Amino acid sequence: MYLDKYDIIVVGAGHAGCEASYTAAKMGSRVLLITMNMETIAKMSCNPAMGGVAKGQIIREIDALGGMSGIITDKTMLQFRMLNRSKGAAMWSPRAQSDRMRFSEEWRLTLEQNINIDFLQDNVISVNFNNGHATGVTTGLGYQITAKAVILTSGTFLNGLIHIGNKNFGGGRMAEKNSTGITECLKLVGFESGRMKTGTPPRVDGRSLDYKKMERQDGDTDGNKFSFSSQTKPLDKQLPCYITYTNEIVHDILREGFDRSPMFNGSIKGLGPRYCPSIEDKINRFAERDRHQIFVEPEGWNTIEMYINGFSTSLPEDIQFKAIRQIKGFENAKIFRPGYAIEYDYFPPTQLKQSLETKLIEHLYFAGQINGTTGYEEAACQGLMAGINAHLKINEKDAFILSRSEAYIGVLIDDLINKGTDEPYRMFTSRAEFRILLRQDNADSRLTRLGYSIGLASIDRVKELEQKEKKVSALKAFLESYSIEPNLINTTLAKHGTSTIPQKIKSDKILNRPQININDLTLVIPELNNYEKEILEEVEILIKYEGYIAKEKLLAEKLIRLDRMKIDSNFNYHSITSLSKESREKLSKQKPESIGQASRISGVSPADISILLVHLGR
Repeated sequence: MYLDKYDIIVVGAGHAGCEASYTAAKMGSRVLLITMNMETIAKMSCNPAMGGVAKGQIIREIDALGGMSGIITDKTMLQFRMLNRSKGAAMWSPRAQSDRMRFSEEWRLTLEQNINIDFLQDNVISVNFNNGHATGVTTGLGYQITAKAVILTSGTFLNGLIHIGNKNFGGGRMAEKNSTGITECLKLVGFESGRMKTGTPPRVDGRSLDYKKMERQDGDTDGNKFSFSSQTKPLDKQLPCYITYTNEIVHDILREGFDRSPMFNGSIKGLGPRYCPSIEDKINRFAERDRHQIFVEPEGWNTIEMYINGFSTSLPEDIQFKAIRQIKGFENAKIFRPGYAIEYDYFPPTQLKQSLETKLIEHLYFAGQINGTTGYEEAACQGLMAGINAHLKINEKDAFILSRSEAYIGVLIDDLINKGTDEPYRMFTSRAEFRILLRQDNADSRLTRLGYSIGLASIDRVKELEQKEKKVSALKAFLESYSIEPNLINTTLAKHGTSTIPQKIKSDKILNRPQININDLTLVIPELNNYEKEILEEVEILIKYEGYIAKEKLLAEKLIRLDRMKIDSNFNYHSITSLSKESREKLSKQKPESIGQASRISGVSPADISILLVHLGR
């Protein structure tokens, strides 16, 4: 029925599992992807959207390395917006509204086209071990399937428990059973586990809503996309989203159900995402606010189902239905299904190496919500890295590690394995100390050659990058050498409230002014119209932020030097009595792989790092 032995088994076909399977298979491994339901591969369990603040940067990084999330999103999106345009370029974040059904279908078709991937619809009940190595899995149907490496991407399914009011029942998603056995198996060999919680809002019949009472939110008119490749094109037609608000009547109705809320009556033990709270949590924590924003988002081109972003809840159904009809535009809303909360098992990620391989068991990798993260994007990038590193490991090659100065992906993994998390981890631009370097526009320059070096990104992607970089270099050099006449630019300068010039000045000096942007120059320098929008934008960023970029590069080089100072996994920290007691305990437990990693462990002080450097002869 199946091969006697696979290179890699991937357990779970969510965003992490899909990227892990695709990546490892593209690099040459024979992969078995095991999912409990072939119809829900890459299902968007919650919001039908990809990207957002910092998350959009992650999708661009996945694409630059050779992963598929960016391309799949481009092929199936309904709307594209670049968020935070009013802020600095380091904050610009792409986001796309997706067609939920098409997204899942496109991922499945992509995976099926790879001859190195086999599929099995079954439930994995345990991971098999031998001498501290993962050797395969056992399934609910009794199959013993062997592999050189196993990647667990279980999402919210491990002992998942769904809550709606006083009701609770086992499930990994609504109408889908949970997964049992894996947690118990891992705990038996010494892993620590915990519980987390997430939730989702009701879905409604779009035909029953009155959009005239809401604010219309359209996508960007200039067209854009996630992937740097020429495989995809920007949308020529987009669907709108809508904005409405809760009110005090809605809040009063919701409070009527607080005594039956699993959030407040102790039924839910796990911590939920701090930055995506349920509606009942919002009105409880922010009682002074008389309204909260609600985004009404389409689920697809050809469906009437609408996603009610901002109304995540686990309150009883009667309260949900009663409250939602008091929102402007929802007076006659028909509910497809209620919102719910779900609790599930996770494994504190301090138990992982930087490669996402577990410290306790070799050739076993964790990716996605099993590591305590929340969000499709965070899961997908972990799946990508786990797939890469599992393939490299079984082929006796060094792990592929991204530093904090190279990618948001590096920031995410470094945060997880060094700091851990006791609440669902979400990426933000504020988590990255080098965010001017880690912009969404330059992810290809940062990562595509690295992706090519490990056999993931194609040579065509490298050639496309080289062409882009030539244009960027040529345009930057042109602006630095081209002098602009006062009579051409002074009217524009005066209009924007900045001082006029008495004589010719280099164009880059004009562009350096905060009041002026590249579009102002295109009106008076015809040569600029020969360049694409993304080239113009990147050159503008390079010129305006040149000093900041140079400073961050110097800081990044210091960090890289510390990360290159490796520490033996058997190093005896307890023998260094000059280290603080807390430092000795945490370093001994987490076994950092470098001085840089050790410096980022909570509780390890700069003084402790200096002591370590002395003992390591540095």
